Amino acid sequence: MAIVKLTQQFIDNQLVCPQGSQRTEFVSDERSGLYVEVRSSSNGQGTYYLRYKDTSGKSCHQKIGRTVDMSLADARRKVKELKAEIELGADPRAEEKARKAVITFDDFFKDHYLPYVKPRKRSWDRDEELYRLRIKAVFGNKRLNQVSRLQIQTFHSSLIAEGLAAATANHHIKLIRHMLNLSVEWEMLEKNPASRIHMFAEDNKVERLMTNGQLTNLLEVLRTDSRRSVCLIALFLLATGCRLNEALSATWAQVDQQKRIWRIPASNSKSKRMRPVPLNDTAFEVINQLNTEGVYAHLFINSKTKAPYTCVANVWHKLRAKAGMSGLRLHDLRHNAASNLINSGSSLFIVQQILGHSVPSVTQRYAHLSVKSLNDASDNASAIIKEASKVVSPEKAAA
Repeated sequence: MAIVKLTQQFIDNQLVCPQGSQRTEFVSDERSGLYVEVRSSSNGQGTYYLRYKDTSGKSCHQKIGRTVDMSLADARRKVKELKAEIELGADPRAEEKARKAVITFDDFFKDHYLPYVKPRKRSWDRDEELYRLRIKAVFGNKRLNQVSRLQIQTFHSSLIAEGLAAATANHHIKLIRHMLNLSVEWEMLEKNPASRIHMFAEDNKVERLMTNGQLTNLLEVLRTDSRRSVCLIALFLLATGCRLNEALSATWAQVDQQKRIWRIPASNSKSKRMRPVPLNDTAFEVINQLNTEGVYAHLFINSKTKAPYTCVANVWHKLRAKAGMSGLRLHDLRHNAASNLINSGSSLFIVQQILGHSVPSVTQRYAHLSVKSLNDASDNASAIIKEASKVVSPEKAAA
């Protein structure tokens, strides 16, 4: 740092950083707080700054402008204006300080979001996966108030371009929106830039319903394959229409064999309400083949690990391939259970109660099966009329 008489001639001809230094400051001898910073990489030009103290007495530096863009006289006028504002209590760097005080997206996720959702959301690990795999790379280093609606929209579109399904892309945006909603609620952000991001249209009502022949093939595999535990799990799903995680979490304490009821606790139910599931003969066939009652708390135990199953995907893929249905998902067994209920005459209301749908609209996807059942019943009634018509004599018919 050197105290000098700043003149326009000095600015034009003597802005040189001393040899061996990365930067230097030329301070005005007027003691106005004005100085020029010069870096070794840009000799001959510099940057005007104002050095001042904020209300706490801390030294601050406010950039005025480049020497190549403004004259010394203009810089002095700007310094005079800023000093007048500071005298009245203003802080030229207040806005930037406030911006830098906002934490990064990554810090918010780790230190605030995860601790909040872990005890409140069963699928928090899915949120962690979505964030870790894609969201962090794009937004992790940005401060919350640096994330814009355009950036979020662009990220949303990039997920589709990457080949993700519309529903999966939407899950990323829903997570971002939830995070930023919480940051607004906790007064860490003024508004949520993800609040009006339009979701992609989702077609998540894919149903792989088996024909009678396919069902026969699958049952043959499930009843004869040596991988008994996973076979029994799949058969249990098909019999009860429950979700995979509900079955894997099932305990003997939840099963009332006398009343033939399995009570899924709210902690394991997607609807967050206790749900009674009737156990039919096929479900009891499964239960009677298990050798875990009185030995383990859970129904389905991995014979190798002696612990409840957490994933059966690999074995299931082999079983479905053996049955000739490589595209059949475990969740499709739930859809087939609903189909069997409706085709046997059950109403959509009954199906809703057994499957545990929180709202009727979810069960409505099976309405076409209900209509088919009604048509079949109507056709049966028509057949009875036609059969009765055959025994009516021509004379009586003419009369």
